[in-house]
Amino acid sequence: MRLPEFTRSTTFRWTVAISGAFVLCAFLMFGFVLTQTYIYALSDTDSLNSENVRLIVAEEADGRVRRLNEYLQNDPRREKLGALFDSDGQRIAGNIENLPSDLPLDLAPRNIFLVRVDAFGRERQRARSVARQLAGNQTLVVGRYVEDFARIAEISRRALALGLVPALCLSLAAGAFLSIRAQRRIEEVNSKIQRIVAGELRERLPARGTDDPFDKLAELVNGMLGEIEVLVRRLEGVGDDIAHDLRTPLTRVRVSLERARQKAANLDELRGCVDRALIGLDQSLAIITALLRISEIEHSRRMDGFRNVALGDLVREVGDLYEPIAEDKKVDFAVRAEAESSVHGDRDLLFEAVANLVDNAVKFTPQGGRVELSLLRQGSEAVVRVRDSGPGIPTGEGELVTRRFYRSDKSRREPGLGLGLSLVSAIAKLHGFNFKISSGPGCVAELAGRSAAE
Repeated sequence: MRLPEFTRSTTFRWTVAISGAFVLCAFLMFGFVLTQTYIYALSDTDSLNSENVRLIVAEEADGRVRRLNEYLQNDPRREKLGALFDSDGQRIAGNIENLPSDLPLDLAPRNIFLVRVDAFGRERQRARSVARQLAGNQTLVVGRYVEDFARIAEISRRALALGLVPALCLSLAAGAFLSIRAQRRIEEVNSKIQRIVAGELRERLPARGTDDPFDKLAELVNGMLGEIEVLVRRLEGVGDDIAHDLRTPLTRVRVSLERARQKAANLDELRGCVDRALIGLDQSLAIITALLRISEIEHSRRMDGFRNVALGDLVREVGDLYEPIAEDKKVDFAVRAEAESSVHGDRDLLFEAVANLVDNAVKFTPQGGRVELSLLRQGSEAVVRVRDSGPGIPTGEGELVTRRFYRSDKSRREPGLGLGLSLVSAIAKLHGFNFKISSGPGCVAELAGRSAAE
């Protein structure tokens, strides 16, 4: 017979195990309590019997019967037993029919059966009894009925059983409920995952807003799915952009070569066509090289090349590199690196990132404009800032410009691949730096990272 599915879940098995442990602990606890209570009751009974024997023995021969009768009189629950026997074993006084033969004299108390005789008749009772030998060969037997404790123990056992059985059933029902609920949530999650695997990237794992572990896990996975969806969409767009950007130069190469084959009249014309074809091929190779460089940086997990980098020296080197270019374009170029600071990173990559920012600023700043490269310190962060007086980035395109191949309408007339800022963004992400670029006229780009310990 195959058990139901929910019984094979870890939740239900743990519930059964915990319920079993609870039942075992309850039995052990009740057993300990009953044992200690029984020991205490016997000790108390023995103390009472010993005290009564002492009082009766202390009396003279004619006063023993009176003291024994006083002891037996106040007994509404018929618990007290006692009798005085002569040397022949005949009862002198008391409510015990015969002298018990199995009760040793002058030894420790023990449980025996005695025959009680009183106004209610004759009754055999189990009693905690003690016997003492008195002067004149008389024997005193004093006992107390102990079956009440047995009844109490039986009532306790029944109460334990009646209490544990519903509790056990309730715990098993709770385990089954939790197991079924968890199983349903897992099935729901599996259904969503299957749809996601089938290509429905917009699907998300269900969250009920209860802040339980399932919801926390669903939130983490949904965040991951959101990132994956964005990356896949970007990858699809990148594929289209690569095809578009490579098609134009390759088409020019093909047309140029075809015309050269058909119309070139001499070697010089053929060479000119080949030179133009090489320019188109170089442009295509530049696109591929830039893409490979970005991919290499984004997927790099090696931090071996990271060292403390002096940003002041790096900024000045970039300034020395681009100052002649800015001068040729008649753009005012200034470098300010008074605040010496260092960061932990790869110097070559950081140089490449700053150079890309300066290159864009110089490229898009018109003649008579100004480009400023500066190194600042804001709290515990070192900030490399590139400010220009160019047309800037249109409002709303601040994040779009860091995507691969994205070029705003204002930059279409300028040469370029649309990959420079993507490269800067990849380098910043690798180093854990913040990269932001402002929108509107007069572009300001900042690369900020925590200063290295001196």
